[in-house]
Order: sequence, then C-alpha cells, then structure tokens
Amino acid sequence: MSHSDAVIVVGGGIAGIACASRLARAGVSVTLLETRKKLGGRATSFNDTRTGLTIDNCQHVAMGCCTNYLRFCDELGVRDKITWLRETHWIEPGGRLTTMRPGPLPAPFHLTGAFLRAAFLSVPEKVAIARAMNAILRTDRFRERTRTFAEWLAERGQPESVIEKFWTPVTVSACNLTVERVSASSALHVFQEGFLAHRDAALVGVASVPLVELYDPAEELIADSGGEVRLGTGVEEVGERYVVTTGGERLEGQRVVCALPCERAMKVVTDDLQAGDARFAAMKRIEHSPILGVHLVFDRSVLPVHSAVLVGRPTQWLFRKQGDPLGSHIHAVISAADEWVALDEAEIGRRVLEDIHACLPGSVFARVLSVRAVKEKRATFAPTPLVELERPPLLGADGAGGLVLAGDYVQSGWPATMEGAARTGFMAAAAVLGDDPRDALVPPLRAGAVARRVAQHCTTPARFEVGVN
Repeated sequence: MSHSDAVIVVGGGIAGIACASRLARAGVSVTLLETRKKLGGRATSFNDTRTGLTIDNCQHVAMGCCTNYLRFCDELGVRDKITWLRETHWIEPGGRLTTMRPGPLPAPFHLTGAFLRAAFLSVPEKVAIARAMNAILRTDRFRERTRTFAEWLAERGQPESVIEKFWTPVTVSACNLTVERVSASSALHVFQEGFLAHRDAALVGVASVPLVELYDPAEELIADSGGEVRLGTGVEEVGERYVVTTGGERLEGQRVVCALPCERAMKVVTDDLQAGDARFAAMKRIEHSPILGVHLVFDRSVLPVHSAVLVGRPTQWLFRKQGDPLGSHIHAVISAADEWVALDEAEIGRRVLEDIHACLPGSVFARVLSVRAVKEKRATFAPTPLVELERPPLLGADGAGGLVLAGDYVQSGWPATMEGAARTGFMAAAAVLGDDPRDALVPPLRAGAVARRVAQHCTTPARFEVGVN
C-alpha cells in the first residue's frame, strides 16, 4: 500500500491505537486522528493544574486473562510498565482485613483456600458462593444474554448479604453496571475467564506510570511506516473512504476505521452511510454507564496495602497511586456511579472520606491536602441484556469495502474493558488487510485440565461470533 492509499483511523483511544499500530507493523501508511492533544481516549491522564499532579482519568487495571491488551502493551514495548498484583485485599467497616491469593491447588480450585479463610464471609455465605461458582463453571454464558445477573443469582439461591459483599463489588468493578442491570452473560464472563479458568487469570495489572505514557511509542511506530499521528485534530464528517476535519481539510483514504465512542461516531458518520447500515440503528439504542474517580492526597500514610475493596461501602475500590509506596495519595473508584455524577466535588469528597474512615479507622487522624473528582459520564457502554443483543459488528453488510468500526462497544466477545477495545482494534486492522478478523486475536489463557473437565467444555461458547457478519 502506498502513502496515497493510506488508511485513516479516527480516534486515538486504545482501539484506535491498537488498529493503527498493527497496520503500521504490516507496513501500511496510517493517519491516526485524535481530537485531544494526547492519546488514550478514556484511558489516559491529564495535568491537574490545582495539584500539579499528572493523574489518570480513572483507575484502569488489566487482568492476567486480558491476553490481547497485554499483546497491545507488548507491541508498544511498555509491558514492563505494568505492575502485577497476585493478591486482593478486602477491608470491612472497622478495619478487619482479608487477603485473598491463589493457593497451590489447580484451577478452578486455586482460590478455594482464600475463600475458606475470608473473614468477611460467614460459613453459609461461603457455601452459597461455592454453589454458584460450581454452576458458573457449567453455564453456557451465551445463552444468558437476555436476562440480568441478579435473576441468574436469584435462581441459584444467593442471599442478599452475599450479593452485597461479593457478587456486586466484583461485577460492578468489571462490568460498570449493577447486578440488577447487567446482562448475565457479561457477568458470567468475568467469573469464568477471570476467576475459574486459569491460575493467572485473576492477576491484577496496574500501570506504574501515568496511563498517557503507555502510548508514547505509538507515534514513532506509526511514523516509521510512513504514517502520522495528528493530535488536536477534530473530525467533522466521516465517509466510507474520506474524513473531513473540523478545520475543513478533506483526507482521502483507501479505508477508514472509525474508532470513536459510539455516540460520537453517530454524530460524524454521514447520514447517507448511516441510513444504509443497520449497525447505526442498533447503536442508537446503546446506553452508557458512568465511572467516578476521586484522587485524595493525605499528609500521611492511609492505605496499608496496594489496593483494597471496601466491603459493603458505596466507594468500591481504593488504590495507591504510582510512585507513592506509603499510601498517602489514594485513588478511589466508584463504578456504575449514576447516583454520584450530579454531586459537587465537596459532597463527593465527603462521602468518599466517610467510606475511608469507616474501613480505615486510622485515617481519621490524617489531614486531607487535596480532593480531585473526575467524572466520566459515558465511561463505558452499559452491558444490559438489550445492549448485549444490539452491539454492532465491526463490519457492515458490505464488509469487503465499507466503514470499519472499532471500540469496546463493538462485538468483541468481551465486556466494556481495555481488553475489548484492544480486540476490536486488532480485528479492525485484520479486516483492512483482508484477513479473517478472528485470526488476529491472541487466544484466551487455556483453561487448566481440571477446570476443563469440571466445566465440561462449556466455559467459552464456541458459537459466539466476535464482530463479523
């Protein structure tokens, strides 16, 4: 492909970067357009003028099961900037701490010992969770798209206390939606792939640098193949083979990949193109769910561990920020934050501090130096049963030459995650190159032999088509 046949990728989030980088590695000249002056989309950082800190929009984490996001990091040469955590900590009101780490047993039993020792769960609650986990291993999640996870849990007799203390914090953090709203298939995916299939699946990876620094190598990689990254370039119109910038410049491309969030894509893709493409009718029905990230800086150490789930509190997670081994700079995360987005920063800070004080009693003696709340009102699509059925494929009916879509909302086989975004970016690049998009993906971690036998080969539904008509 010559430079005049350059591919235009619109949107510099993870999906757009993954697509452009993969094309550049194949020798394609790529023009990557991003309206902001930095890459990363919703998974990036900004310079906070009030505190002087470079802070992430929200805490983003990878897991060991995120094989394509990890390939994305490998291709950019930044995987060494991910710190891996083998254990999770759960802190109850009053300060009692439970640490959960894999034991010596093979998957799916590697976390059995941790659950047996979990202080925040009673014996009947542990039995209920074990019963549901056994059912999850044998469930074809593809068949569960049309109902909610709450309905699925109710059928398995899960007590409200278990839903509040265990199923909700994991589901909300992973899917950004409550168990009452999330599609059972999305939630089941989290537990099947992230907890039960492989010993390393539940490892938590946290960037050791501001997120924006992970994407720096992309510009050089794209430039080396004759392409360019154009930051601060807004888009007014997207056609099948052209893009018009907000500055009035018309760019022609051999192919166009639209890696914008779905609500933005519907505003810029031409009416004629949308009218003839069923994907856009479906996209109009996609809902969103917000995430709230709150950065708090204290005058002393507050969080004794690298991260923690706050059991039964509205603030779900606390993380120590990179470069702060003492735990005085804390990033609090509230997913599915619909009830929080209308609050002002002072009230948000008050509520988060209330949760921190409840679970970390010693924090009442610390002075708060700064509070910075970051609202992502459209952080992810909302994977409700309706939306799961409506997610569009990356290719339209005229897939051989039409507009390619990429982004976490596109059919990827994953919930709204960085893994899902990376998968669609790689698949979009394959479609441009004329390859089968499914062949572009790194396979999931292979389930252990015991897990495969217990699950009777039902963990990953083979009939699920990832984004291809």
